Amino acid sequence: IPVSDRHRASGDAQATVKLFKLLLEKDSEKSIVSAAIRKEPKLQLEPKLVDIIAGLPSATGVYYIHNANGDIIYIGKSKNIKSRINQHFTGQNPKSKKIQLEVAHVTYDTTGSELVALLKESEEIKQNKPRLNRALRRSVFTHGLFSHLDETGYINLTIEKITGKTAPITTFSNYLSGKHFLTRVVENYNLCQKLNGLYQSKSSCFNYGIKVCQGACVNKEAVEDYNNRVVTLIENYSVNHSSYIVVDQGRAMDERSAVLVEKGIIKGYTFFNLNFQINTTEVLKSIMTPLQHNKDAQHILQSYLRKHKRLKIFKLDD
Repeated sequence: IPVSDRHRASGDAQATVKLFKLLLEKDSEKSIVSAAIRKEPKLQLEPKLVDIIAGLPSATGVYYIHNANGDIIYIGKSKNIKSRINQHFTGQNPKSKKIQLEVAHVTYDTTGSELVALLKESEEIKQNKPRLNRALRRSVFTHGLFSHLDETGYINLTIEKITGKTAPITTFSNYLSGKHFLTRVVENYNLCQKLNGLYQSKSSCFNYGIKVCQGACVNKEAVEDYNNRVVTLIENYSVNHSSYIVVDQGRAMDERSAVLVEKGIIKGYTFFNLNFQINTTEVLKSIMTPLQHNKDAQHILQSYLRKHKRLKIFKLDD
């Protein structure tokens, strides 16, 4: 290893770094990294917490934190259960400290699919009401996408607070999330910024000036042509009345998960082997774990479908 400034602090430090990198490159069995990972939690955690972490998988699923009486004190979901529990056990916030003090055991259900994990987490928090869970006891969404006709006949889209008086097309956890979505679909469907509340003007919108908007803001585009694109958008993002199966990852390479929705109502989920063909909805229902349909579950489903465009979705005849 060539060294400059030999026996000086900077030179020796650089030589040590180069030596360590060389050792890491030659360590094909990764024994150096493995030893470091094993030692790191022990410097921070009590032995019982280290033992709990050691028995957990680095997989997607739902986990359940129990106290000494076996009671569930917290339910969560994660793409990496082991990593998430480690965060709970090393965290310094009040909830983490309570978990560290009370935890006696952690159980889990792997799902492979993050969608199934989200739906299970939401339902089981409502059923078990763990003392340290707060968020999913209340609604996790506050705003929705709504539509109305303006005085000239064009369909306008808006992001508004959900009051329960009118069913939203789709839902969001906050206003900014909804506005970001609306900005994106206005661009994707070539809609007018002004009609959808994204550009305040007494005349045309900004996009009309750069020849992106086709002129609905100044009544130059045919109402029917414009509204057809809005209706297509609404149909693509509204699941209120559709029946379909969402196929996602499973718990193993040769397995897939399936979530059944009938006329907008979430019915349940199941797992199936790729060698096993599900030919009918009845076969799917016979192996399905039921889920309660509620507003939280509907929001989780709609949000997941918006973010994961490559999911396989099989539409069913209503």
